[in-house]
Amino acid sequence: MRKIRSLQVVVLLIISGLIGYYFGTSNVKISWKNYKPSLAVVNREAPATLNNVDFSTFWNVWQKLETNYYDKTKLDPVKMLNGAIEGMAQSLGDPYTIYLPPVANTNFKDGLAGQFSGIGAELGTKDKQIIVIAPLVGSPAEKAGIKAGDAILKVNGEATTDWTLPATVDKIRGPKGTSVTLTILHKDSEKPLDIKIVRDVITVKSVVGWVKDIKNIDGIKVSKDQKGKIAYVRLSQFGDSTINDWATTINKIFLQTQSEKDMKGLIVDLRNNPGGYLADAVFISSEFLKQGTPVVLQENSQGTRVTLSVTRKGLMYELPIIVLINKGSASASEIVSGALRDNKLNEKSRAILVGETSFGKGTIQQADDLGNGAGLHITIAKWLTPNGTWINGSGLKPDIEVKLDEKDPSHDLQLEKAVLELMK
Repeated sequence: MRKIRSLQVVVLLIISGLIGYYFGTSNVKISWKNYKPSLAVVNREAPATLNNVDFSTFWNVWQKLETNYYDKTKLDPVKMLNGAIEGMAQSLGDPYTIYLPPVANTNFKDGLAGQFSGIGAELGTKDKQIIVIAPLVGSPAEKAGIKAGDAILKVNGEATTDWTLPATVDKIRGPKGTSVTLTILHKDSEKPLDIKIVRDVITVKSVVGWVKDIKNIDGIKVSKDQKGKIAYVRLSQFGDSTINDWATTINKIFLQTQSEKDMKGLIVDLRNNPGGYLADAVFISSEFLKQGTPVVLQENSQGTRVTLSVTRKGLMYELPIIVLINKGSASASEIVSGALRDNKLNEKSRAILVGETSFGKGTIQQADDLGNGAGLHITIAKWLTPNGTWINGSGLKPDIEVKLDEKDPSHDLQLEKAVLELMK
Protein backbone atom coordinates (compact mmCIF):
# COMPACT_ATOMS: atom_id res chain seq x y z
CA MET A 1 0.00 0.00 0.00
CA ARG A 2 2.86 2.38 0.69
CA LYS A 3 4.01 2.05 -2.89
CA ILE A 4 0.64 2.68 -4.47
CA ARG A 5 0.82 6.46 -4.29
CA SER A 6 4.46 6.62 -5.41
CA LEU A 7 3.62 4.58 -8.50
CA GLN A 8 0.65 6.84 -9.16
CA VAL A 9 -1.58 3.83 -9.57
CA VAL A 10 -4.99 5.15 -10.37
CA VAL A 11 -8.36 3.83 -11.17
CA LEU A 12 -9.60 6.39 -13.54
CA LEU A 13 -12.41 6.86 -16.03
CA ILE A 14 -11.02 8.93 -18.87
CA ILE A 15 -12.92 12.20 -18.13
CA SER A 16 -13.38 15.44 -19.85
CA GLY A 17 -12.54 17.68 -16.86
CA LEU A 18 -9.41 15.63 -16.00
CA ILE A 19 -7.79 14.78 -19.49
CA GLY A 20 -6.85 17.18 -22.34
CA TYR A 21 -5.11 16.51 -25.61
CA TYR A 22 -3.13 18.91 -27.80
CA PHE A 23 -1.42 18.53 -31.11
CA GLY A 24 -1.88 22.11 -32.38
CA THR A 25 -2.17 23.12 -36.02
CA SER A 26 -1.17 26.40 -37.59
CA ASN A 27 -3.49 28.46 -39.77
CA VAL A 28 -0.60 30.56 -40.99
CA LYS A 29 0.17 29.85 -44.64
CA ILE A 30 3.83 29.13 -45.20
CA SER A 31 5.25 29.05 -48.67
CA TRP A 32 6.97 25.87 -49.76
CA LYS A 33 10.26 27.66 -50.23
CA ASN A 34 10.34 28.33 -46.49
CA TYR A 35 9.65 24.69 -45.60
CA LYS A 36 12.30 23.13 -43.40
CA PRO A 37 12.78 19.37 -43.27
CA SER A 38 12.33 17.36 -40.06
CA LEU A 39 14.58 17.96 -37.10
CA ALA A 40 17.51 15.65 -36.58
CA VAL A 41 16.48 12.28 -35.20
CA VAL A 42 17.94 11.51 -31.77
CA ASN A 43 17.74 8.42 -29.57
CA ARG A 44 16.83 6.31 -32.58
CA GLU A 45 18.23 3.06 -31.16
CA ALA A 46 15.60 0.49 -30.23
CA PRO A 47 15.70 -1.26 -26.85
CA ALA A 48 17.07 -4.79 -26.76
CA THR A 49 13.59 -6.29 -26.47
CA LEU A 50 12.73 -4.91 -29.94
CA ASN A 51 15.72 -6.25 -31.84
CA ASN A 52 13.49 -8.44 -34.00
CA VAL A 53 11.07 -5.66 -34.95
CA ASP A 54 11.62 -4.19 -38.43
CA PHE A 55 11.14 -0.41 -38.36
CA SER A 56 12.07 0.08 -42.00
CA THR A 57 8.43 0.52 -43.06
CA PHE A 58 7.93 3.21 -40.42
CA TRP A 59 10.89 5.26 -41.65
CA ASN A 60 10.00 4.56 -45.28
CA VAL A 61 6.53 6.05 -44.74
CA TRP A 62 7.99 9.01 -42.84
CA GLN A 63 10.40 9.81 -45.68
CA LYS A 64 7.75 9.38 -48.38
CA LEU A 65 5.45 11.78 -46.55
CA GLU A 66 8.24 14.34 -46.30
CA THR A 67 9.10 13.95 -49.96
CA ASN A 68 5.73 13.58 -51.64
CA TYR A 69 3.00 15.13 -49.50
CA TYR A 70 1.65 18.11 -51.43
CA ASP A 71 1.22 20.58 -48.52
CA LYS A 72 4.55 20.87 -46.77
CA THR A 73 3.07 23.16 -44.11
CA LYS A 74 1.34 20.12 -42.60
CA LEU A 75 4.55 18.19 -42.01
CA ASP A 76 5.13 18.85 -38.33
CA PRO A 77 7.62 16.24 -37.07
CA VAL A 78 6.54 16.60 -33.42
CA LYS A 79 2.89 16.16 -34.37
CA MET A 80 3.78 13.17 -36.55
CA LEU A 81 5.74 11.54 -33.73
CA ASN A 82 2.97 12.15 -31.18
CA GLY A 83 0.44 10.71 -33.60
CA ALA A 84 2.55 7.59 -34.08
CA ILE A 85 2.90 7.08 -30.32
CA GLU A 86 -0.81 7.65 -29.79
CA GLY A 87 -1.59 5.11 -32.50
CA MET A 88 0.71 2.57 -30.83
CA ALA A 89 -1.24 2.89 -27.57
CA GLN A 90 -4.58 2.75 -29.41
CA SER A 91 -3.56 -0.46 -31.21
CA LEU A 92 -4.23 -2.34 -27.97
CA GLY A 93 -7.92 -1.59 -28.31
CA ASP A 94 -8.11 -0.39 -24.71
CA PRO A 95 -9.65 3.10 -24.31
CA TYR A 96 -7.91 3.49 -20.95
CA THR A 97 -4.37 2.87 -22.19
CA ILE A 98 -3.43 6.22 -23.69
CA TYR A 99 -0.47 8.45 -24.48
CA LEU A 100 -0.74 12.07 -23.30
CA PRO A 101 1.48 14.73 -24.90
CA PRO A 102 2.85 17.38 -22.50
CA VAL A 103 -0.09 19.79 -22.57
CA ALA A 104 -2.60 16.96 -22.24
CA ASN A 105 -0.68 15.45 -19.35
CA THR A 106 -0.60 18.83 -17.57
CA ASN A 107 -4.35 19.23 -18.09
CA PHE A 108 -4.97 15.78 -16.65
CA LYS A 109 -2.96 16.60 -13.53
CA ASP A 110 -4.72 19.95 -13.17
CA GLY A 111 -8.03 18.10 -13.27
CA LEU A 112 -7.02 15.77 -10.44
CA ALA A 113 -5.84 18.83 -8.54
CA GLY A 114 -9.40 20.15 -8.81
CA GLN A 115 -9.22 23.09 -11.21
CA PHE A 116 -9.35 23.43 -15.00
CA SER A 117 -10.96 25.48 -17.76
CA GLY A 118 -13.77 23.97 -19.81
CA ILE A 119 -17.43 22.95 -19.62
CA GLY A 120 -17.15 20.63 -16.61
CA ALA A 121 -18.16 17.22 -17.95
CA GLU A 122 -16.38 13.90 -17.72
CA LEU A 123 -16.27 12.05 -21.01
CA GLY A 124 -15.78 8.40 -21.83
CA THR A 125 -16.31 5.93 -24.63
CA LYS A 126 -18.91 3.22 -24.91
CA ASP A 127 -19.41 1.09 -28.02
CA LYS A 128 -16.89 3.33 -29.81
CA GLN A 129 -19.04 6.40 -29.18
CA ILE A 130 -18.12 9.51 -27.20
CA ILE A 131 -20.47 9.80 -24.24
CA VAL A 132 -20.88 11.99 -21.18
CA ILE A 133 -20.05 10.04 -18.05
CA ALA A 134 -21.26 12.85 -15.81
CA PRO A 135 -21.54 16.64 -15.71
CA LEU A 136 -19.98 18.20 -12.65
CA VAL A 137 -22.37 19.70 -10.12
CA GLY A 138 -22.90 23.39 -10.86
CA SER A 139 -20.80 23.27 -14.04
CA PRO A 140 -21.66 25.04 -17.32
CA ALA A 141 -22.41 21.60 -18.79
CA GLU A 142 -24.96 20.77 -16.09
CA LYS A 143 -26.58 24.20 -16.31
CA ALA A 144 -26.89 23.84 -20.09
CA GLY A 145 -28.76 20.55 -19.73
CA ILE A 146 -26.00 18.00 -20.38
CA LYS A 147 -26.80 14.67 -18.69
CA ALA A 148 -24.97 11.49 -17.82
CA GLY A 149 -25.28 9.04 -20.70
CA ASP A 150 -25.59 11.70 -23.41
CA ALA A 151 -23.90 10.82 -26.71
CA ILE A 152 -21.84 13.62 -28.28
CA LEU A 153 -22.48 13.40 -32.02
CA LYS A 154 -20.82 16.66 -33.09
CA VAL A 155 -18.58 19.40 -31.70
CA ASN A 156 -19.06 22.79 -33.37
CA GLY A 157 -20.65 21.02 -36.32
CA GLU A 158 -17.88 18.43 -36.77
CA ALA A 159 -18.98 14.81 -36.48
CA THR A 160 -17.19 12.88 -33.72
CA THR A 161 -17.28 9.63 -35.70
CA ASP A 162 -13.96 7.81 -35.18
CA TRP A 163 -12.64 10.61 -32.96
CA THR A 164 -10.35 9.62 -30.12
CA LEU A 165 -11.28 10.67 -26.62
CA PRO A 166 -8.30 13.05 -26.25
CA ALA A 167 -9.07 14.66 -29.62
CA THR A 168 -12.68 15.21 -28.56
CA VAL A 169 -11.60 16.79 -25.30
CA ASP A 170 -9.22 19.07 -27.18
CA LYS A 171 -12.11 20.34 -29.30
CA ILE A 172 -14.39 20.90 -26.31
CA ARG A 173 -11.99 22.53 -23.90
CA GLY A 174 -11.07 26.19 -24.18
CA PRO A 175 -10.54 29.48 -22.37
CA LYS A 176 -13.06 30.93 -19.98
CA GLY A 177 -15.77 32.98 -21.70
CA THR A 178 -15.57 31.22 -25.06
CA SER A 179 -18.35 28.92 -26.23
CA VAL A 180 -18.67 25.48 -27.79
CA THR A 181 -21.72 23.89 -29.40
CA LEU A 182 -22.33 20.19 -28.81
CA THR A 183 -24.79 18.12 -30.80
CA ILE A 184 -26.20 15.82 -28.15
CA LEU A 185 -28.38 12.73 -28.26
CA HIS A 186 -29.97 12.17 -24.87
CA LYS A 187 -30.32 8.61 -23.68
CA ASP A 188 -33.70 7.11 -24.71
CA SER A 189 -34.20 9.94 -27.21
CA GLU A 190 -34.29 9.75 -31.00
CA LYS A 191 -33.79 13.40 -31.91
CA PRO A 192 -30.39 15.11 -31.47
CA LEU A 193 -30.24 18.71 -30.31
CA ASP A 194 -27.59 21.43 -30.34
CA ILE A 195 -26.52 22.82 -26.98
CA LYS A 196 -24.31 25.91 -26.76
CA ILE A 197 -22.15 26.05 -23.65
CA VAL A 198 -20.00 28.94 -22.41
CA ARG A 199 -16.74 27.65 -20.93
CA ASP A 200 -15.62 28.65 -17.44
CA VAL A 201 -12.95 27.88 -14.85
CA ILE A 202 -14.09 24.72 -13.10
CA THR A 203 -13.14 24.25 -9.46
CA VAL A 204 -13.96 20.86 -8.03
CA LYS A 205 -14.35 20.43 -4.29
CA SER A 206 -14.14 16.69 -3.96
CA VAL A 207 -15.99 16.31 -0.63
CA VAL A 208 -18.97 18.09 0.94
CA GLY A 209 -21.13 16.96 3.84
CA TRP A 210 -23.68 17.87 6.50
CA VAL A 211 -26.00 16.63 9.24
CA LYS A 212 -29.63 17.74 9.00
CA ASP A 213 -33.09 17.05 10.29
CA ILE A 214 -34.96 15.23 7.50
CA LYS A 215 -37.45 18.09 7.23
CA ASN A 216 -34.61 20.47 6.28
CA ILE A 217 -33.12 18.39 3.46
CA ASP A 218 -33.58 20.08 0.09
CA GLY A 219 -35.05 18.10 -2.79
CA ILE A 220 -37.01 15.48 -0.83
CA LYS A 221 -40.55 15.10 0.45
CA VAL A 222 -41.34 13.40 3.75
CA SER A 223 -44.48 13.18 5.85
CA LYS A 224 -44.96 15.51 8.79
CA ASP A 225 -44.92 12.71 11.33
CA GLN A 226 -41.47 11.43 10.31
CA LYS A 227 -38.64 12.58 12.54
CA GLY A 228 -34.92 12.07 12.70
CA LYS A 229 -31.55 13.32 11.53
CA ILE A 230 -29.47 12.19 8.57
CA ALA A 231 -25.75 12.58 7.87
CA TYR A 232 -24.75 13.09 4.24
CA VAL A 233 -21.40 13.18 2.44
CA ARG A 234 -20.83 13.57 -1.28
CA LEU A 235 -17.64 12.69 -3.18
CA SER A 236 -17.30 14.19 -6.65
CA GLN A 237 -13.97 12.51 -7.50
CA PHE A 238 -10.97 10.73 -5.97
CA GLY A 239 -8.29 13.32 -6.67
CA ASP A 240 -5.28 15.01 -5.11
CA SER A 241 -7.20 16.72 -2.30
CA THR A 242 -9.78 14.01 -1.60
CA ILE A 243 -8.17 12.42 1.45
CA ASN A 244 -7.62 15.76 3.22
CA ASP A 245 -11.10 16.99 2.27
CA TRP A 246 -12.61 13.71 3.41
CA ALA A 247 -10.81 13.74 6.78
CA THR A 248 -11.96 17.29 7.50
CA THR A 249 -15.56 16.61 6.50
CA ILE A 250 -16.01 13.18 8.09
CA ASN A 251 -14.42 14.26 11.39
CA LYS A 252 -16.92 17.10 11.63
CA ILE A 253 -19.82 14.80 10.75
CA PHE A 254 -18.66 12.19 13.24
CA LEU A 255 -18.60 14.71 16.09
CA GLN A 256 -22.10 15.84 15.17
CA THR A 257 -23.43 12.28 15.07
CA GLN A 258 -22.06 11.72 18.57
CA SER A 259 -23.84 14.76 19.99
CA GLU A 260 -27.06 14.65 17.95
CA LYS A 261 -29.98 12.57 19.13
CA ASP A 262 -32.14 10.42 16.83
CA MET A 263 -29.42 9.86 14.18
CA LYS A 264 -30.77 7.48 11.55
CA GLY A 265 -27.68 6.90 9.42
CA LEU A 266 -25.29 8.18 6.77
CA ILE A 267 -25.80 8.65 3.03
CA VAL A 268 -22.65 8.42 0.87
CA ASP A 269 -23.39 10.07 -2.47
CA LEU A 270 -21.18 8.72 -5.28
CA ARG A 271 -23.44 9.72 -8.14
CA ASN A 272 -21.58 11.12 -11.17
CA ASN A 273 -18.23 10.33 -9.52
CA PRO A 274 -15.90 9.20 -12.35
CA GLY A 275 -13.20 7.79 -10.06
CA GLY A 276 -9.53 8.60 -9.49
CA TYR A 277 -6.83 7.15 -7.25
CA LEU A 278 -7.07 3.52 -6.17
CA ALA A 279 -5.43 4.35 -2.83
CA ASP A 280 -8.18 6.88 -2.13
CA ALA A 281 -10.88 4.26 -2.77
CA VAL A 282 -9.26 1.97 -0.20
CA PHE A 283 -8.89 4.88 2.26
CA ILE A 284 -12.54 5.93 1.96
CA SER A 285 -13.81 2.34 2.28
CA SER A 286 -11.72 1.97 5.43
CA GLU A 287 -13.88 4.57 7.18
CA PHE A 288 -16.71 2.03 7.36
CA LEU A 289 -14.95 -1.35 7.51
CA LYS A 290 -12.81 -2.79 10.28
CA GLN A 291 -9.08 -3.42 9.90
CA GLY A 292 -8.20 -6.47 7.84
CA THR A 293 -11.46 -6.40 5.86
CA PRO A 294 -10.90 -6.87 2.09
CA VAL A 295 -11.75 -3.80 -0.01
CA VAL A 296 -10.80 -4.83 -3.54
CA LEU A 297 -9.06 -7.66 -5.39
CA GLN A 298 -6.41 -6.77 -7.96
CA GLU A 299 -5.74 -9.38 -10.67
CA ASN A 300 -2.81 -9.20 -13.11
CA SER A 301 -2.39 -10.72 -16.57
CA GLN A 302 -1.24 -14.04 -15.09
CA GLY A 303 -4.41 -14.31 -13.02
CA THR A 304 -2.58 -13.68 -9.75
CA ARG A 305 -4.79 -11.88 -7.25
CA VAL A 306 -3.69 -9.44 -4.56
CA THR A 307 -6.14 -8.35 -1.88
CA LEU A 308 -6.09 -4.72 -0.75
CA SER A 309 -7.54 -4.58 2.73
CA VAL A 310 -8.34 -2.02 5.43
CA THR A 311 -5.18 -0.97 7.25
CA ARG A 312 -6.42 1.99 9.29
CA LYS A 313 -9.02 2.69 11.94
CA GLY A 314 -12.16 4.41 10.71
CA LEU A 315 -14.88 6.36 12.47
CA MET A 316 -18.10 5.01 10.97
CA TYR A 317 -18.16 1.30 11.90
CA GLU A 318 -21.70 1.09 13.23
CA LEU A 319 -23.80 3.82 11.62
CA PRO A 320 -26.22 2.46 8.96
CA ILE A 321 -25.15 3.44 5.44
CA ILE A 322 -26.88 4.03 2.10
CA VAL A 323 -24.70 4.56 -0.99
CA LEU A 324 -26.16 6.49 -3.92
CA ILE A 325 -24.92 5.48 -7.39
CA ASN A 326 -25.91 6.11 -10.99
CA LYS A 327 -24.59 5.59 -14.53
CA GLY A 328 -22.00 8.30 -13.88
CA SER A 329 -20.45 6.38 -10.96
CA ALA A 330 -17.28 4.72 -12.24
CA SER A 331 -14.06 2.94 -11.24
CA ALA A 332 -12.97 4.15 -7.76
CA SER A 333 -16.55 4.98 -6.79
CA GLU A 334 -17.57 1.48 -7.91
CA ILE A 335 -14.77 0.00 -5.78
CA VAL A 336 -16.12 1.74 -2.67
CA SER A 337 -19.70 0.75 -3.50
CA GLY A 338 -18.76 -2.88 -4.14
CA ALA A 339 -16.67 -3.11 -0.97
CA LEU A 340 -19.46 -1.77 1.24
CA ARG A 341 -22.08 -4.06 -0.28
CA ASP A 342 -19.99 -7.25 -0.32
CA ASN A 343 -18.82 -6.91 3.27
CA LYS A 344 -21.27 -7.45 6.08
CA LEU A 345 -22.12 -6.09 9.52
CA ASN A 346 -24.35 -8.22 11.74
CA GLU A 347 -25.12 -10.56 8.81
CA LYS A 348 -26.30 -7.68 6.61
CA SER A 349 -24.45 -5.83 3.86
CA ARG A 350 -22.49 -2.93 5.30
CA ALA A 351 -24.32 -0.64 2.88
CA ILE A 352 -27.40 -0.68 0.65
CA LEU A 353 -26.95 0.67 -2.88
CA VAL A 354 -29.72 2.98 -4.14
CA GLY A 355 -30.10 4.58 -7.55
CA GLU A 356 -29.17 3.31 -11.01
CA THR A 357 -26.69 0.78 -12.40
CA SER A 358 -23.16 2.21 -12.34
CA PHE A 359 -20.91 2.75 -15.38
CA GLY A 360 -18.92 -0.50 -15.23
CA LYS A 361 -15.16 0.11 -15.36
CA GLY A 362 -13.20 -2.72 -13.84
CA THR A 363 -9.60 -2.01 -14.79
CA ILE A 364 -6.65 -0.30 -13.09
CA GLN A 365 -4.26 2.10 -14.79
CA GLN A 366 -0.73 3.11 -13.88
CA ALA A 367 0.14 6.72 -14.74
CA ASP A 368 3.78 7.22 -15.74
CA ASP A 369 5.52 10.52 -16.48
CA LEU A 370 7.80 10.10 -19.50
CA GLY A 371 10.31 12.77 -18.49
CA ASN A 372 9.55 15.29 -21.25
CA GLY A 373 6.24 16.47 -19.87
CA ALA A 374 4.27 13.72 -21.59
CA GLY A 375 2.53 10.87 -19.80
CA LEU A 376 1.40 7.33 -20.41
CA HIS A 377 -1.53 5.56 -18.78
CA ILE A 378 -1.29 1.77 -18.99
CA THR A 379 -3.92 -0.71 -17.92
CA ILE A 380 -1.95 -3.01 -15.60
CA ALA A 381 -4.68 -5.12 -14.01
CA LYS A 382 -8.37 -5.60 -13.49
CA TRP A 383 -10.12 -5.25 -10.17
CA LEU A 384 -12.90 -7.29 -8.60
CA THR A 385 -15.19 -6.73 -5.64
CA PRO A 386 -14.39 -8.65 -2.42
CA ASN A 387 -16.78 -11.40 -3.55
CA GLY A 388 -14.80 -11.80 -6.77
CA THR A 389 -17.22 -10.02 -9.11
CA TRP A 390 -15.79 -8.24 -12.17
CA ILE A 391 -18.17 -5.41 -13.04
CA ASN A 392 -16.43 -4.29 -16.24
CA GLY A 393 -19.02 -3.38 -18.87
CA SER A 394 -21.97 -4.33 -16.69
CA GLY A 395 -21.62 -2.10 -13.64
CA LEU A 396 -23.04 -2.51 -10.16
CA LYS A 397 -26.78 -3.00 -10.03
CA PRO A 398 -28.33 -1.17 -7.06
CA ASP A 399 -30.21 -3.05 -4.38
CA ILE A 400 -33.02 -0.54 -4.78
CA GLU A 401 -33.41 0.91 -8.26
CA VAL A 402 -34.71 4.47 -8.41
CA LYS A 403 -34.71 6.77 -11.42
CA LEU A 404 -34.83 10.54 -11.19
CA ASP A 405 -37.93 12.44 -12.20
CA GLU A 406 -36.83 14.19 -15.41
CA LYS A 407 -39.94 16.38 -15.35
CA ASP A 408 -39.02 17.69 -11.90
CA PRO A 409 -35.21 17.56 -11.46
CA SER A 410 -35.47 19.53 -8.22
CA HIS A 411 -37.17 16.52 -6.63
CA ASP A 412 -34.32 14.10 -5.84
CA LEU A 413 -36.14 10.77 -5.75
CA GLN A 414 -32.93 8.82 -5.16
CA LEU A 415 -31.91 10.87 -2.15
CA GLU A 416 -35.49 10.72 -0.88
CA LYS A 417 -35.53 6.92 -1.13
CA ALA A 418 -32.21 6.72 0.72
CA VAL A 419 -33.60 8.85 3.54
CA LEU A 420 -36.78 6.76 3.77
CA GLU A 421 -34.74 3.54 3.92
CA LEU A 422 -32.73 4.90 6.84
CA MET A 423 -35.96 5.91 8.60
CA LYS A 424 -37.23 2.33 8.69
